[in-house]
Amino acid sequence: MLSTLFVKPNLQNIDSNPVLAYMKTYGHGCREKVGCGQASVYELDKIPNGKQIEKALVQQLGCQPSVPAVFIAQEFVGGDKEVMSLQVRNELGPLLMKAGAIWI
Repeated sequence: MLSTLFVKPNLQNIDSNPVLAYMKTYGHGCREKVGCGQASVYELDKIPNGKQIEKALVQQLGCQPSVPAVFIAQEFVGGDKEVMSLQVRNELGPLLMKAGAIWI
């Protein structure tokens, strides 16, 4: 996991959201894969500074491809494959609960 202090200057809203996903409109359905309505999804091809955020994802996090990029509890967890892997290992639910994104 990468410290949010490293990405904070260039990536918006990490601190204020329990689940944050950067994607593009033709993306892979991050909100559905993360599985919670509390996810804040930013479509980089629709926001004014989207190109700068995408560049930061590549340069600071090494995201290849750059999107989707999912943060849970202010920590970068990866793309859709990593999120699905957390789900398969039954680790996604507890992580989302700890982040305050879901309640049981």
